[in-house]
Amino acid sequence: MIKEKLSLVPNKPGCYLMKNKDNVIIYVGKAKKLKNRLSSYFRGTHTGKTAKLVSEIVDFEYIVVGSETESLILELNLIKKYDPKYNILLRDDKSYPYIELTNDKVPRLLVVRSINKRKNHNNLYGPYPNVYAAKKTVELLNRLYPLRKCKTYNKKPCLYYHINQCLGYCTNKIDSKVIDEMKTNIIKFLKGDDTEVIKKIKTEMEEESKNLRYEKALELKELLDYISITLKKQKVEIKDNIDRDLFGFFVDKGYISIQVFFIRSGKILERHKSIFPLIDEVEEELTRYIANFYQNGIVLPKEILVPKEVDQNLLQSFLNINVRVPQKGEKQRLIEMANENAQIALKEEFDLIEKNEQKTYMANEELKNILKLEKLDRIELFDNSNLFGNYNVSGMVVYKNGVPSKNDYRKFKISFDKNDDYNTMREVIYRRYFRVLKDNLERPDLIIVDGGIGQIHVAREIINSLNLNIPVIGLKKDDKHSTSALLANNPIEEIKIDKKSNLFYYLERMQDEVHNFTINYHKQIRSKGSLSTLLDSVEGIGEKRRNLILKKYKTISKIKDADVEELGKIIPIGTAQKLKEFLNNI
Repeated sequence: MIKEKLSLVPNKPGCYLMKNKDNVIIYVGKAKKLKNRLSSYFRGTHTGKTAKLVSEIVDFEYIVVGSETESLILELNLIKKYDPKYNILLRDDKSYPYIELTNDKVPRLLVVRSINKRKNHNNLYGPYPNVYAAKKTVELLNRLYPLRKCKTYNKKPCLYYHINQCLGYCTNKIDSKVIDEMKTNIIKFLKGDDTEVIKKIKTEMEEESKNLRYEKALELKELLDYISITLKKQKVEIKDNIDRDLFGFFVDKGYISIQVFFIRSGKILERHKSIFPLIDEVEEELTRYIANFYQNGIVLPKEILVPKEVDQNLLQSFLNINVRVPQKGEKQRLIEMANENAQIALKEEFDLIEKNEQKTYMANEELKNILKLEKLDRIELFDNSNLFGNYNVSGMVVYKNGVPSKNDYRKFKISFDKNDDYNTMREVIYRRYFRVLKDNLERPDLIIVDGGIGQIHVAREIINSLNLNIPVIGLKKDDKHSTSALLANNPIEEIKIDKKSNLFYYLERMQDEVHNFTINYHKQIRSKGSLSTLLDSVEGIGEKRRNLILKKYKTISKIKDADVEELGKIIPIGTAQKLKEFLNNI
C-alpha cells in the first residue's frame, strides 16, 4: 500500500504525517519536495531512532501547501496538535526570565517569564541565565534606585520607604525629573552600560567610609565585586551593540547537539543547549528547531546568525527578522565557537544520555518484551488513598516512552467514603475508560494497578465490560513494601524482576510517582479543604448540622480549637466527640 501511495505523491512543498498500526501519528515532518523526502524513508538502510521510526510506519498522509513558509507553519501546528512520539525536540520547553521596567508613571522592576502574553516588549531586558541572576540584578537596582515596589499605592509609606528603597510615592509628590533620571540610569545598566551604577556605588562607599560605617562600606564593595564578576559577561568583538542570537550545532552517533548564544550589548549574556536524536535531515532539524525556539517565551532579537546548513530564507520569512549566514570575520568565528561548544556538550553528555536511555526507553522495551506486547508507548498507572476509611481519592499517572507525561496525569474523587479498595478500583477504572471511549482519547498499551490479584481482576472485569483490549497488570510488594514482582498474564502469575536491573528501578520509579501524586492530592484536598465535604465524612452530621457548624466556625482550625462541650451546644455530644476525633487525625 505504501509503494502505491508513494507513486501518487507530488514533488511539491508540504507536510507528511507518519502513522503506526493503530493509526496513531508518530512523526510529522515537512519537505520542499514531498515525493523525494517520503521515498527516502522506504529505501536504503537507517540507523538509530530513524530506523525505529521506519519500523513502526504502516501508513502516511501528506498535505500539499503553496510555499515552504506555509509548510513550516503547518508542521509546527501539527506537531503541537498531535505531539508525535518521535518529534522529541518540541518538548524542549525551556524558557528564560527577563527583567521588565514597567511603563507606569512611577515604574517598577519585575522578573517575568510569560512574555508571549505581553503586548509591549519595549522594556524587556534579557534573557537572563536563571531566575536567581535576574532577581539579584533587580535587587541591586532597587537598592540603588528607589523605585516603587508595591502593586498598588498604600495609604502610608511601607517598609521600603523606611529603608530608603522607595521615595514614598503613595504620600509624597516626587518630581518627574527624578523618576526619569532613575529610569535612564537603570535602562543604561540593563543595556550593558554600568558606568553610572559603578560611579554611584563608589560615591556611596566613600561616604560610608568617611562616616566610619565600615560594614555598610563593605556591603557596597561586595556589590562592586558582584558587578565585575557576575554581570560582566564575555565580550565579543562586534561593536554595533545589536541584540542578536547565534546558533551552532554538531552531529555524532545519531544525535544532534545545538548551542544558542544570546548576545546583548556586545556581550554573550547566556547560552542554551539541546541534545536529541537526529531523525530528519540536518537542515530540516535545524530549521524546525530555530523556528520553534521562539515559540517558547524567547523574545526575538534584531538579528540571528545561523550556520550554512540552515534554510536562511525560510527562517527569515517565518520569523520576520534578519537571518544571516556569516561567511567570514568575527561573526563567522562566533558560529565556529558555537559549533565547537555544541561538539563539547555532546561528547561530555553522551554517556549520561546513554545511561538515561537505558533507564527509560530500554527499560520500557524490556517490559514490553517480558509481557509479549507489540508496542508499549503509553502506560497508565493507578493508586488509591483514603483517610481511615474516609474521603477516598485515586490518582493516575502516565508514562510515554519511558518518561512521565505530567500533562496527562488525572485525579479522581471517589463518590463514596468507605474503605473499599475493590469498589474504589471499580469506579475509577470505569470512569477513566468510559471517558476514553466517549471522547475518543488516546488509549494506553498497558494499565498498572496498585494492589494484588483481587484488584487486577476488578480492573480487568471493567475493561472487558467496555470491550477494550488493554492488558492490566499489578506490582507485588515484599514485606519491606518494595516492588518484588510483576503480577501478569492470564491466569495471573508472578514474574520475578532482578532488583539490580534497570527494569526494576523503572517500575519502582513509576510506583513511587503514582503513590506520591495520589497522596499529594489527598493532602491538598484535606488542607484547602472542602470543609463541608470533610464534615460529611463524620457519622451523625447531615446537611442541617453541617450548615450550623459552618455558620459558626467557618474554618477547620476554628473547629479544632473548639472543645467538645462548645460543639455540643449545636450538635449532640456524641457526634461532637466523633468530629473532634476525626479532625485530630487529619
